Amino acid sequence: MTTERDVRLRDGRTLRVHDTRGDDAGDAGGGPTLVWHHGSSQTGALLPPLVAMAAERGIRLVSYGRPAYGGSSPRPGRDVASAAHDVAELADALGIDRFAVMGASGGGPHALACAAVTPERVTGVVCLAGIAPFTGEDGWFAGMASDGGLRAAAAGRATRARYAEHEEFDPVSFTAADWAALEGTWAPLGEDAQRAGAAGPDGLVDDDVAFMAPWGVDLAAVAAPVLLVQGGQDRVVPPAHAHLQPHLRALPHAEVWLRPDDGHISVLDACPEALDRLLALRADGRAVP
Repeated sequence: MTTERDVRLRDGRTLRVHDTRGDDAGDAGGGPTLVWHHGSSQTGALLPPLVAMAAERGIRLVSYGRPAYGGSSPRPGRDVASAAHDVAELADALGIDRFAVMGASGGGPHALACAAVTPERVTGVVCLAGIAPFTGEDGWFAGMASDGGLRAAAAGRATRARYAEHEEFDPVSFTAADWAALEGTWAPLGEDAQRAGAAGPDGLVDDDVAFMAPWGVDLAAVAAPVLLVQGGQDRVVPPAHAHLQPHLRALPHAEVWLRPDDGHISVLDACPEALDRLLALRADGRAVP
């Protein structure tokens, strides 16, 4: 069972928050907490497969819609770093002191931002098919089946918004393994993506613009262990993104898990192992003290 509530932030905006614990017991509840950062575009609602995986491991799972997604207020001009400040306020409202973060696709940069901006609170990081900081070079796009939206975002929000007026998903972006995942375990993700798309493109546009601009974070400030999980057949965020980004140089405790046969969606099948890794870090004391 999950609960849904709106958390009011200091600047007057609200975040639509989803939580597998229906009270505000915070850290006093006993188990670890994981904040999930959804992909682009999703509503932020908790996906049943993740809820089940977390429940099996005694993990409290919290998620939220980034600005302009899933009932959360828009935040014009937001950068990637702004997610860390939103999550800090969200955690305070729920009585949570320390937590791990996990993000998929467009959620990956925002998970890293939390670890960089509030390193004293984040115990571990997992990024699944996470997009890398833009290098400014054309090679950054290599291997993407469809790069029009990101190229438009590099020219600014107005250009990206105009592109969204005629944007269509290219089915070639997904591999056979991805389509199988969407017909099986991860069917709720596809349904949620459709709901997010039906609500309009603003969240996706703002995400893409934030990805292509400076993130506003110092990755060297990340103190927690980081796991970068990447599918070798990914056509949305190519496998090179796990290596070309400055993560391995800037992050003091980063590890890459390459899953050679996975695409952008099927890589989510690594979630159980990733959750186990986060629990192991907490158990053996390698998480942030």
